[in-house]
Amino acid sequence: MKHLKVLMVAGALLVGATPVAAAEPANGLDALLKQVQDAAGQNARLNQEREQRFLRDKNDQAALVQKAEAELAAAKARADAVRARFAANQKEIAELKAQLQARAGDYVQVQGAVKEAAGAFRAVVVESPISAQAPDRLATLDALADRDGYPPVAELERFWYGLQQELVEGGRVARFTAPVVDPDGQRAEREIVRIGSFSAFADGHYLVFDAQANVLAELTRQPARHWRALARDFAATGDGLAAAMIDPSHGSLLAQEALRPGLAERIHQGGSIAYVIIAIGVAGAVLALYQLVYLLRVGAQVRAQLRDIGRPHTDNPLGRVLAAFRGDPAQGIGDAEVLELRLSEAILREIPALERFQPLLRLIIAAGPLLGLVGTVTGMIITFQVIQEQGAGDPRLMAGGISQAMITTVLGLGVAVPMLFVNAILSARSRVLVQILDEQSAGLLARHIESGAADAT
Repeated sequence: MKHLKVLMVAGALLVGATPVAAAEPANGLDALLKQVQDAAGQNARLNQEREQRFLRDKNDQAALVQKAEAELAAAKARADAVRARFAANQKEIAELKAQLQARAGDYVQVQGAVKEAAGAFRAVVVESPISAQAPDRLATLDALADRDGYPPVAELERFWYGLQQELVEGGRVARFTAPVVDPDGQRAEREIVRIGSFSAFADGHYLVFDAQANVLAELTRQPARHWRALARDFAATGDGLAAAMIDPSHGSLLAQEALRPGLAERIHQGGSIAYVIIAIGVAGAVLALYQLVYLLRVGAQVRAQLRDIGRPHTDNPLGRVLAAFRGDPAQGIGDAEVLELRLSEAILREIPALERFQPLLRLIIAAGPLLGLVGTVTGMIITFQVIQEQGAGDPRLMAGGISQAMITTVLGLGVAVPMLFVNAILSARSRVLVQILDEQSAGLLARHIESGAADAT
C-alpha cells in the first residue's frame, strides 16, 4: 500500500509538472497503473505469506516451549528421585558402617597392632645379620607397615614366620655362603659365620647388614687386631665351645670399638714430641737392661768368688781387688797405709762399671715428664688456636690439640715412672756389690794388720 501511494503521488506530480502538449499517451498511464496495481498485489501476497509464516513459527515455538517445559519437569522429577535415592543410600551406608564397626570389634585394634608390630620388627630386621639369609622379610614388613586396610591372611602368616625365624636363628650359630661387599664396593661370594642375630664375620672381618643393598658389608674400619684374631679362631673351630665377640646393638658397639685408635695412632696423635719421648725411653730401657744383665752376671761371679776367697779370679771385681792385694807384699804398720790406698784405688776402679748409666737414667727420668709438659702446652696452644679460628661449637675440632696434650703427658710419665724403678734396682744392686768390695777389702786389711802386729810381738 505504501508503494501504491508513493507511485500515485509521483504520478500526480508528473502530471502537474508536465504541460499538456508533452503528456504521454493514455496507454502509458494505464500500463503504469497496472504495474502499480500488480506491485501492490504482490506486496499484499508477500505480507500475507509473512504473517502466515510468523503464525506458524509462533505455534511451533509455543510447542517447543511446552516440550521444553515438559522435559524440564521430567528432569526435575528424575533429579528429585536421584536425590531421594542418594539420601537413602547415604543413610544405608551410614547404617552399614555402624554395623561394620559394631561387628568388627577388635579387628580395628588388630590392624593398628599389626602395623605397629611390623614397624617395630622392621627396625630389628634392618640391623640383623639374619636378614642376609632371608632377604624377602623386608618386603613383607614394608607392605604390612604401609597398608591402610586389613592385611591379608597370607601376609600375616609370613609376618608370623619371620618372627619365629628371628627367634630360632637368634640362638643358633650358622655358616652359609652369601655375597659380601668390601669397603671398596666390590661384591664377592664368601663364607660367613653368623652368631645368632648379634655378629657376623668372614675371613676375620666383621660384617654388618646393609638394608639398602640388602646384603652384608664389611665395616669400613675393623676393630683391633685381637678381636679379628678371635673371629678367625672362632671360624676355624669346628664343634665345641669357643670364645667370640658379640654385639647386642647389631653393629653400633662394634663400630664404636672400631673407631678407637690403636697404639700407633695414639702415638701419632702426640706429634713429634711423642716420638722424642719414646726415643729417649727406648734408649734408656736398652741401657738399663744392658746394665741390669751386667750386674746380675757380676753378682753371680762375686758370689762365686766369695765361696773361694783364697783363689782370686780376675773375671770379677772382688777377684781383681784381692789380686791387687796379693800382688803388693806389705810389711809393717806403715805398709798397711799403702795397702789401704791400693785397695781403695782398686775399689774405685771397679765402681764406674758398677754404677754405669745411672746418671743418664736419672736424666731421662727428669726429662720425660718435662717433655710431656712441653707436649701438653703445645697441645693446649693448638686447641686455643682452633677455638679462635673455628669457635667452640664442635668439640671434634679441638680433639687434635687435646689428644696431643694428654698423650705426651702420658708418654712422659710412662717413660719416667718405670725408669725410676729400674734405676732404683740398678742403684741397689750396685751398692750391694760395692759394699761387698768394701767389706772384703776392710777385712783383708784388718787381717793383714793383725798378722803384722803378731809378727812384731
